[in-house]
Amino acid sequence: MQKDKKAYNILVVEDNSGDFFLVKEYLEEMILTPEIIQKHSFNQVSEYLSSGYIPEVILLDLSLPDKNGEELISAILPLTKNIPIIILTGYTDANFAIKALALGISDYLLKDELNATTLYKSIVYTIERNKAIGRLKESEQRYSDLFHLSPLPMWVFNAKTLQFMDVNDSAIKHYGYTYEEFLSMTIDEIHPEGDIPDCEEIIKQIENESFSGGQFLHCKKNNTIIDVELQCNYLEFNNCNAVMVLANDITERLAHIKAIEKQNAKLRQIAWSQSHEVRAPLSRIMGILNLFQEDMITNEEKEEYLNYLANAADELDTIIKKIVDKTQGINITLNSES
Repeated sequence: MQKDKKAYNILVVEDNSGDFFLVKEYLEEMILTPEIIQKHSFNQVSEYLSSGYIPEVILLDLSLPDKNGEELISAILPLTKNIPIIILTGYTDANFAIKALALGISDYLLKDELNATTLYKSIVYTIERNKAIGRLKESEQRYSDLFHLSPLPMWVFNAKTLQFMDVNDSAIKHYGYTYEEFLSMTIDEIHPEGDIPDCEEIIKQIENESFSGGQFLHCKKNNTIIDVELQCNYLEFNNCNAVMVLANDITERLAHIKAIEKQNAKLRQIAWSQSHEVRAPLSRIMGILNLFQEDMITNEEKEEYLNYLANAADELDTIIKKIVDKTQGINITLNSES
């Protein structure tokens, strides 16, 4: 069998020289150039790790001169932080093995059943699993940062009870409730009375990915009604089926659109009413120009028609100024009639 060429950095905590030699032999049988460091006691391990050395994995004997058993596990775990620990022991107590794994030990191997292949597989699987857990924790941290640092209100609620499970600072600031008040409420309570949607049906649609968001009315703590655009995702949160919501307050945007529509209606009204006034002088100007083009005006009549043309132009200029004044008087206001 071809040896693994990766140079694994392995800390072996073992005070029995015979057992250490056997473990070292197993490692060298499967790994081409393992970096093996031996420590004989808990105190030596503590000094070694405190110096900043970080092995990829620790092989730990449960019976050391200064500590053993559960006491040893409880003392060494805080020192190792994210370094995986594999226990090598002669203790065959299954209940203790389960307890050790529950405390945070990565694997539990019996010395009497140990061989090179078993030890190698345990080391490789433990290191890769630890990396995967690390990536998952980083992902969870990024997810948490995105949630809590989002400039838009976000919350998570229980898909069954509709109870708020978590809210970010933006939601607290925007809606006016404290964190504790939010967690004591259900999502129905932020909807105004008479406008509570069918949440159970919406949750079913979110779960089936047939609904990702929509527009709703919400009520702040001070009873202000706001229009919100919601984006929703189904997820598992604290071992519960939950829904995460991103809320965007679009109240001002809708008011702005309404004001623009009102302004456009007034402009259309001005255009319709003023078009009749514009037509009269414009028709006279076009008629006089046509007479000049057709050479139907005598030299004696030219001055008279030029005066008509100037009067029509002045009248048209006055009408245009009135239109400009009226359009300039139309302002977009969000809270009052313009």
